[in-house]
Amino acid sequence: MTFTLNKIHKAVNWNKEDDNFTQAFWEQNVKQFWLPEEISVSKDLKVWNELNEREKDLYKKVLAGLTLLDTKQGNNGIPSMMSLTDNLQRKAVLSFMGTMEEIHAKSYSSIFTTLLSNREIDELFDWIESEKTLQRKADLILKQYENTTDKKSLYLSMVTSVFLESFLFYSGFFYPLFLAGQGKMVASGEIISLILRDESLHGKYIGLLAQEMYSSFEIEEKEALKNKMYSIFNALMENEMEYTYLIYKDSGLEKEVINFLKYNANRALENLGFEDFYEVDDINPIVLNGLSTETKTHDFFSTKGNGYQKGIYEELEDEDFII
Repeated sequence: MTFTLNKIHKAVNWNKEDDNFTQAFWEQNVKQFWLPEEISVSKDLKVWNELNEREKDLYKKVLAGLTLLDTKQGNNGIPSMMSLTDNLQRKAVLSFMGTMEEIHAKSYSSIFTTLLSNREIDELFDWIESEKTLQRKADLILKQYENTTDKKSLYLSMVTSVFLESFLFYSGFFYPLFLAGQGKMVASGEIISLILRDESLHGKYIGLLAQEMYSSFEIEEKEALKNKMYSIFNALMENEMEYTYLIYKDSGLEKEVINFLKYNANRALENLGFEDFYEVDDINPIVLNGLSTETKTHDFFSTKGNGYQKGIYEELEDEDFII
């Protein structure tokens, strides 16, 4: 049998660095690997039973919203970026990140299985499919991901990914952190902290890839892409505010969550190399305390959680990655 070689097939070579940051992100992602089974959510059952119905409803809905976003990021977002990324080391890092997004989605189901009945879980997933602002959020994200066909659309998909991981998730993160800061639902809060740690890394890495790509465009192209980026940004934030006011209704926390969103929206723009968009008031100190409490048991870039320590590693800093 005669074979005709149409193209050269390459293997990923980790023995040399393709750039000055991808291998560091690979190593950091691997060091941070965790599974929801490592966290004993059953420790939260006593506190869960003490929450009132409004508190329970809010808690399970914010986690349900996060489940949808992680599902779309793992199934659509990461694959859309991988499809037009030629560098094999970068593909590998993105692939690992996509796996973690699926683990994040599964971790919420682990919480649901522990805290809710089968009927309540079914009702919650029906709510995901019927909640218009949540579905609109997925539509806005997928509109970009599903149209990743060239270099410009790849850049905008990276932008959308950074927005998703660096600020859209945070309307959902706020309430678990708010409770954890008061010593409530601490085990579930630990899962949120582990997810936060991953998302921070994802936002930084994809932000670096986006910055590199943006620098390669001509001045006119940059201006057009920047305008499109802010169009996506504003559409997502407008919907996110509506979503926040809806699910946090009557909690008294609505304005605090919006402020938290704006703070993290600025961080998303920072990851992309742009200036802050919002002036932000002080973040709710209970949420900051929740972040602090949940990360005291594990260094942000080092260990997995209470009693589960893989090693002590040097924290990645922005100056480690020069474009």
